[in-house]
Amino acid sequence: MPRTLTSFGLRTLAAIIAGLALSAAPACAQGKVEARYSATLGGIPIGSGTWVIDIAADHYMAAASGRASGLMRVFASGEGSSAVRGLVKRGRLLPGSFAVNMRSHDSFDVRMEMSGGNVKDLVSEPPLEPSPDRVPLTEAHRKGIVDPMTAVLMPVGGKGDVLTAEACQRKLPIFDGRQRFDLKLAFKRMDQVESERGYSGGAVVCSGSYEPIAGHRPGRYVIRYLQETRELEIWLVPIAGTRIVVPYRVSIPTFFGIAILQATQFETEAQAPAPSRATSTPGGRPARGS
Repeated sequence: MPRTLTSFGLRTLAAIIAGLALSAAPACAQGKVEARYSATLGGIPIGSGTWVIDIAADHYMAAASGRASGLMRVFASGEGSSAVRGLVKRGRLLPGSFAVNMRSHDSFDVRMEMSGGNVKDLVSEPPLEPSPDRVPLTEAHRKGIVDPMTAVLMPVGGKGDVLTAEACQRKLPIFDGRQRFDLKLAFKRMDQVESERGYSGGAVVCSGSYEPIAGHRPGRYVIRYLQETRELEIWLVPIAGTRIVVPYRVSIPTFFGIAILQATQFETEAQAPAPSRATSTPGGRPARGS
């Protein structure tokens, strides 16, 4: 079995779902997600993962983990995790720290500190292998970007339904610590999804196109394939209590069949705002001076 199967089964799907969107629209309100995902290739299970998101009034966090399973374990015993923490200011998500840990035939650790959309500190172990065919990363590639975990949280402007064509219309500048790339989304259609547990309802389906900028090796098969394919699709659903949509399903056609990452469990709920300490005491009585 070609090594590209491993790439599509695990790392490619992880990279695509991580490379979605952060816009300037307000995040709004507070909500939480607890989800489980399964990955299949041509209908054969190849992996699973979990995802937790917590959007509070003044901060947010997201964490994900996954591992190879089923037939994929014959070819790769991969597993990984990633997490981000940041602030919510004026309805916008401002990432502060991001980390990813991947254990497979190509293991690595990345830790980034960010401020204002720029990378202030980066540790990547091991460093990218020097190669004459790799497009070099420069300081400019660390500016005006969004990290992968914040990127999967996609605010939608306005006051009406968040599941609209406008949710897909964006170009996304992604930097994951090892590669800088753009992902362009466009509206494709509306659809319906149904979880085994949790969310069932509408979804907006976006098409996606991948454009590598730096840190990649243009001659690699996976890079060329992703650049050329126009059949990448992402299903987006809302986080309750917010105007944020997130990926429910991602599909990519491959020579081995359709690679799909899809939620089997997607539980989301709105969070009540924490009581203000300036206006109440722990016993519920008005504070002095109020």
